Amino acid sequence: MANDEAHQIDEVVRRLANRHPAVAADTVARVVHEAHQRFSDSHIRDFIPLLVERIAAKTLTAAAT
Repeated sequence: MANDEAHQIDEVVRRLANRHPAVAADTVARVVHEAHQRFSDSHIRDFIPLLVERIAAKTLTAAAT
């Protein structure tokens, strides 16, 4: 994973932790990193942080309801 992508994934964790304050930060990080692992074999990486954020946000929202 490129440093830029790692930084973007860290930003996703921060945004989602702020958006879901009732969820423990380590849980948010785990959900984001699990979503990120889905794309480990992808060759085109430009939109992976966006896709990871969408997947993780849906997972966190579903868990909260």
